[in-house]
Amino acid sequence: MAKINTLPLNPLLVQPLSPGKRLLDIVGASVGLIVLSPLFLLIALFIKTVSPGPVFFKQQRIGAGGKPFLFWKFRTMRVNADTHVHQKYLAELIKSSESSGGPGKPMNKLENDPRVIPLGKYLRKSCLDELPQLINVLRGEMSLVGPRPPIPYEVQEYAMWHKERLDIVPGMTGLWQVSGKNRLSFTEMLRLDIRYMNKANVWTDLKILFKTPAAIVQQIRDAAGY
Repeated sequence: MAKINTLPLNPLLVQPLSPGKRLLDIVGASVGLIVLSPLFLLIALFIKTVSPGPVFFKQQRIGAGGKPFLFWKFRTMRVNADTHVHQKYLAELIKSSESSGGPGKPMNKLENDPRVIPLGKYLRKSCLDELPQLINVLRGEMSLVGPRPPIPYEVQEYAMWHKERLDIVPGMTGLWQVSGKNRLSFTEMLRLDIRYMNKANVWTDLKILFKTPAAIVQQIRDAAGY
């Protein structure tokens, strides 16, 4: 895996996790890993059955202050899948938001992506593939709530103001996810991330966590055309 350099951001601007938020993360992630362990096993067995290769997908992501870390997911794509299609797609989404004068195109996932394993799109739509990030939360690389951690080639397309979202520890869910997610544009996502950063506290996190299951159900309904 290629080494990725830390982005040249000002560490003084990074918002550290408050003791209350960190405690919520540790308790929530620990309970989640214990309670969901049977589900982890079922998903792992399914992935091994339908696709040769590892159960987990580990990828470099950019965290708080531009610091890279190893991000965990259940693997929903074939081994050694080409990332150039996704890289081009993200670049076009970001450029459309910057050049249109409006919010830009919605951040829908690539449709009929041939890289996805059988039934992998259902793991992605239901966000079950994201559950291993509870490990990242325990390690302090992520929080339960915060902006989603971007891929390095995504950050390469960022304008200066976009990098404000890197001033806080990234999360598994956030204000963007419970406000429409893929129906929103890249610019709308950024504005929601920055709004969250300006009022982040334990109570805000709890509200977002309680709203997340309903947001996932709505995402599944949108994908099914309901």
